[in-house]
Amino acid sequence: MSTLSVAAPAMDTDRLKPVRIWLYVLAAFVLVMVFVGGATRLTESGLSITAWKPISGIIPPLSDADWQAEFEAYRQIPQYQQEFAGWMGVEEFKLIFWWEWIHRFLGRMLGFAFAIPFVIFLVQKRIPGSLAAPLAGLFVLGGFQGLLGWWMVSSGLSELTSVSQYRLAAHLSAACVLLLALVGVARSISPPVETRIAVPRGWTYAVWGLLALLFLQIVFGAFVAGLDAGHSHNTWPLMNGALVPAGLMGIDPAWRSLFEDVMTVQFVHRMIAYAIVLYVGVMVWVGARRVGLEGVHGWMGRIALMTLLQVVLGIATLLTLVNIPLALAHQILGFMLIAMVMGYIIDMRRVSAR
Repeated sequence: MSTLSVAAPAMDTDRLKPVRIWLYVLAAFVLVMVFVGGATRLTESGLSITAWKPISGIIPPLSDADWQAEFEAYRQIPQYQQEFAGWMGVEEFKLIFWWEWIHRFLGRMLGFAFAIPFVIFLVQKRIPGSLAAPLAGLFVLGGFQGLLGWWMVSSGLSELTSVSQYRLAAHLSAACVLLLALVGVARSISPPVETRIAVPRGWTYAVWGLLALLFLQIVFGAFVAGLDAGHSHNTWPLMNGALVPAGLMGIDPAWRSLFEDVMTVQFVHRMIAYAIVLYVGVMVWVGARRVGLEGVHGWMGRIALMTLLQVVLGIATLLTLVNIPLALAHQILGFMLIAMVMGYIIDMRRVSAR
C-alpha cells in the first residue's frame, strides 16, 4: 500500500483541541442520556411526569403537597388506572418519578453543556467559520430531540398505557443521529495524519452500508422496546420451535405487522442481527485481503469484536426476559458500535488520497 506525505490542513488543530474534547464530552453525555432513557423505559417511568415545563420543571417536588399533586396528576392517566391502581401509592410513585425527572434534567444540562462552551469558543475564535453553522445545527438537533421526547410522552397520557412505539423510535433515532454527528465532527477536527492511504471507494461504500444496517437495527430495537417484544418468545435460536415461526405478518394490512406485531418485530430484529454478523464477517474476510486490518483499518477488527459482544448481550437479554442491566448494556453497546463505525468512516476520509 503506497503512502505519501501531506501538508497540514488549514485548521489549527492545537487551537481546536478544547473544541474536540468538548464534542467528545457531549457525545458521552448523549450516551448517558440514552442509558437513563432506557432505564426510564424499562422501569415504566416515562409517563410519571404528565406535564412539560421546560423552565419550572427543573425543580423537583419539595414538599408532601408537591408530591401529592404530581401523584394526583399521574393517577388521571390510563397507565396508572389500568396497571398500577391496585398497589401504587405516593412512595412507590416517587421511584418511577425520579427516573423520568433525572432524564429530563440531564436533557436540560446537555443543552447548557452545549450552548455555554459554544458561545465561549466563538468569542475565543476557536471555532472556524466552516464549523460554526454545523455546530449550531447540532444545537438545534439537540433541542428538537427534547421536543420529540415530549411528543413521545404525550402519546401515552390519554389512551395508551405506554408511549407510542412509533414516537419512541423517532426519539431514539434522533438521539442516534445526534451522537453520530458529534462523533463525526470531533473526528474530522482531529490532528492531521502524516500519511495518506488509498482507500478503495467500494470499501468506503461497504462501511457506509454497515452504518445503515446498524441504524436500521437501532430503529427496530426501539420498536422491540416500545412493544415490550423482548418479553415474548424468549428462546434462541428458535421462535415457537422454528427458525421462521408461524403467524408472522398477521396484522392486516401486512406492513403494519413490521411495526405493531410483537412476533414479527422481534423476528425482524433477529434477522437484522444475523445480517449484521454476516456482513461484518464478510467485511473482515475481504478487508484482510484488500485493505489490511492495520492502521486506520484496525477499526474493523474492533468493530467485529464489538458486534459479537452485542449479539451475546442481545441473546442474554432475550433469554433472561429482559434483565434490566443486560438490556441497558445491549442498548448502550449498540450506540457505541455505530459510533465506532462513524469514527472509522471519518478516519478513512482523513487518510484517503485526494
